[in-house]
Amino acid sequence: MTGNIVARRYARALFSIGKKAGAKELDSFGQELASLAKAIEGTPELGKVFRNPIFSQEEKRAVIEKVLDSVKASAIVRNFCFLLAEKDRLALIPDIQAFYNILLDAEQGVVRGELITAVELPEAKREAVKTQLEKQANQKLILDFGVNKGILGGVLLKIGDQVLDASLRAQLGILKENIKRGE
Repeated sequence: MTGNIVARRYARALFSIGKKAGAKELDSFGQELASLAKAIEGTPELGKVFRNPIFSQEEKRAVIEKVLDSVKASAIVRNFCFLLAEKDRLALIPDIQAFYNILLDAEQGVVRGELITAVELPEAKREAVKTQLEKQANQKLILDFGVNKGILGGVLLKIGDQVLDASLRAQLGILKENIKRGE
């Protein structure tokens, strides 16, 4: 819980710096954070080094410097990461990146969601569904598509913290409850 609060503070700080620098830098910082988070999550040993108190600040700084070189990070993101190393917060980079993306989406008016169907949808149908949902929401939508044969049919739409379950499984569950109650 505490790590999440701290990660949010750092994300807001970097976001405000990016906002002052301009939209291009705001996006760039997000991409660089995503690359760093991917590197840390892709190499579990890296996360262990950043969380382990046995390693000194200098050692952690040297490790993050190598990672920053590999992702070709900008000077601001480099300094940001060096500050994280100094404060022993490098393990929070994936959490910082996740919250930074939330802030970036809000700034750009983008909503992320997931549409789950029982069968794989063709690309043309995906685009049509996305376009229709964007019109209804009156916002730009980034939609991930998934397949879950367990829903039997219909769709399960998750946007933000809202869920629309129009799956056959859910409808059968409602019908079952209605029969139990004698409706």
